[in-house]
Amino acid sequence: MTTLYIDADACPVKVEAERVATRNKIKMYVVSNGGLRPSQNPLVENVIVADGPDVADIWIADRARQGDVVITGDIPLAAKCVEQGALVLKHNGEALTQANIGNVLATRDLMADLRAADPFCQGGGKSFTKADRSRFLEVLENTLRKAKAGY
Repeated sequence: MTTLYIDADACPVKVEAERVATRNKIKMYVVSNGGLRPSQNPLVENVIVADGPDVADIWIADRARQGDVVITGDIPLAAKCVEQGALVLKHNGEALTQANIGNVLATRDLMADLRAADPFCQGGGKSFTKADRSRFLEVLENTLRKAKAGY
């Protein structure tokens, strides 16, 4: 049975994911270290983990398996979940797969090294747009259907 896991601390699409999961009658876990308003939806379980580095990531990685879907912007967590057979999406709808996770990890590590080498490098990602939200909704719908069908 397909389960949807949300790495929720910095997730801008929790509400959208809940709508799509509810429409598809899929259990959804919203995992964070607190500070989120709990959903009253019976298909949504809010999981509050202890404070600490990567505690929410570890909780998700320990559970996500083949046939599950994970929403995260955390690339190391995504890599673990992909390795375990889960379908993984970033918040903008980008799918992280066996085919691209190695390059995504390498780019992440390279950018971390560049930021560490240049103290004046402010960096920062692109802002989250309506187009990103729309793409996410479409990709999540298709991904959940694929997961339910046993891809």
